[in-house]
Amino acid sequence: MPPLGPRTRRIARRWIPAVTAVLLALVSFGAGAWVERGFPGTLPLVPTRSEPDQFDQTKVRQAARIISSNYYDAGVGGGQLSQGSVQGMIGSLDDPFTQYLTPEQYRMRQDALAGRHDGVIGVSVTPEQGYPVIAGVLPNSPALRAGLQTGDVILRIDGRDARGLTPDQTSALIRGADGSQVRLFVARQTEQRDVTVTRERFQSPTVEAVRLPDDIQYVRVYQFGDSTEKEFDDRLESGLPGARGGVLDLRGNGGGRVSAAVAMVSRFVAAGDVIEERGRDGRGQRLSVNGTHPAATLPLVVLVDRGSASASEMVAGSLQAHARARLVGTRTFGKGSVQAMYALRDGSAINLTIQRWLLPDGRSVNGSGLTPDVDVDLAQPTDMFDVLRPARAHADDTQLNRALAMLGA
Repeated sequence: MPPLGPRTRRIARRWIPAVTAVLLALVSFGAGAWVERGFPGTLPLVPTRSEPDQFDQTKVRQAARIISSNYYDAGVGGGQLSQGSVQGMIGSLDDPFTQYLTPEQYRMRQDALAGRHDGVIGVSVTPEQGYPVIAGVLPNSPALRAGLQTGDVILRIDGRDARGLTPDQTSALIRGADGSQVRLFVARQTEQRDVTVTRERFQSPTVEAVRLPDDIQYVRVYQFGDSTEKEFDDRLESGLPGARGGVLDLRGNGGGRVSAAVAMVSRFVAAGDVIEERGRDGRGQRLSVNGTHPAATLPLVVLVDRGSASASEMVAGSLQAHARARLVGTRTFGKGSVQAMYALRDGSAINLTIQRWLLPDGRSVNGSGLTPDVDVDLAQPTDMFDVLRPARAHADDTQLNRALAMLGA
């Protein structure tokens, strides 16, 4: 095994962009904000002859016939060519957030947003100095029960050297049948150990909360999924009585449902807009706060980092724009677009960028991210407070400690 360098032992000094962190054995959220769309009932007329700036359907059919009739491998069929055609069109857009999903990938994306995980262990990873590093561990996951922690460096997977593996390659090696086991050889600070984890199907909450000293309610949001609004409301309802301040932790949260983000802002803001969406025609549509606002006067600090993206930036940026919260941490990822999931007839889907969005004060985060009100680095991921292991406390979490100080704790 190649020696582990000192910087790798210290794990990550800062988060890699959220698009490189994937929930193992799931399609990466890729730092997103999503709305759901079905297959369009009507499609625009596609010309059958070549014209400037027009889709040449005849050319595509001709190419397909040539390949089907003459390619040396007679096993290549129309389904493969159809999929390749769609992938080629998407690739021509040069948009990293527009993707083609196979039926299996689409199913996994749906399951991920619903918090359902099948044949996985429940960690996210990010590459650091050539090795995959665990960037987060999901609640109720096999990885959590097996003792894996944020900051663990994965050196080997079932005996295979993990050096140079991408997050997707790491995911493919760790995923497997429910009930089977995967053996990870990991480094944690100066120690190295074997950890055997049983893959399984499990349901994971997207929100966790705990009451910190001095009556500060801490809420960690892992993603904005189908159940996030209800989970957040439940945690808020039980945690608000007696709370004199709150910390909303969006670190490492790559996004999810726009509706869940709007609902979260609405709990802290009594009136006004959350974001403005702009489509291809340039017209703006404002999404306003809705529902109840039980924490509209609660002193609040929001924790963000490079892994906070899209829907997370909607929440943090909107609360900042409404002067409802101060942001602590590091600059966020910077994704100011919304994708719609269009399911195709064969069960596959296109995840298509359809809108850009702006904050209520007119700011765009796209490419620039959010600048925190108080810039505080986290020395390494292992220093982050783990709400799932509150007994470890937060003495080393410089970002959370600054937030608590700002709340007078």
